[in-house]
Amino acid sequence: MKPRHQNRRLATFALCATIAIVGAYLLVSALKDNTQLFHNPSGVLAPDFIAKSDLIRVGGVVEVGSIERGLQLTSQFVVHDYENPNNLPDRLRVTYTGVLPDLFREGEIAVLTGRLIGSEFVAQEVLAKHDNEYKPKLPESGY
Repeated sequence: MKPRHQNRRLATFALCATIAIVGAYLLVSALKDNTQLFHNPSGVLAPDFIAKSDLIRVGGVVEVGSIERGLQLTSQFVVHDYENPNNLPDRLRVTYTGVLPDLFREGEIAVLTGRLIGSEFVAQEVLAKHDNEYKPKLPESGY
């Protein structure tokens, strides 16, 4: 027969382990819904692409000369893969209504959140990516 204090320690340990396991499960299940990865345009345009949710994220380079600004803050542009290893058709036409970010430019990378309707992507959110190098303007030396 075990002493009472060993039984209490064992019960306390089992309770703490159960709480830790349940907490870890709740944390992982909550984070799984908020994972925000993005697809390449060639992957989205592939015939076997199946979206896992209604809203998807697409990331690509804004094609030079493709930005068309319309009425009422509507913009249309084309994004393509940064690298296209499979030589798939990778030009995705995007329509966005709203103010584009200041860093949004042709030839730069953009991440779009929205819906794929046919072969056109209707974006609800546009994020512009930029490089991490900060290069301040240096004053001209007058020496």
